[in-house]
Amino acid sequence: MNNACTNLFFLSSLACKLSECLSADELSVLAADLVALSDMINAILARQGPCGD
Repeated sequence: MNNACTNLFFLSSLACKLSECLSADELSVLAADLVALSDMINAILARQGPCGD
């Protein structure tokens, strides 16, 4: 199994476990926070440029 499939399996398992212990409202807030985190990381990477400045 390649690394991408392993990552997808892990993320799927994590999502299922989180859905077992968090309410729908808590999951919604967590999902929004993770999207915001992803956007922030992407913005940092984009500003670093190809030379890692």
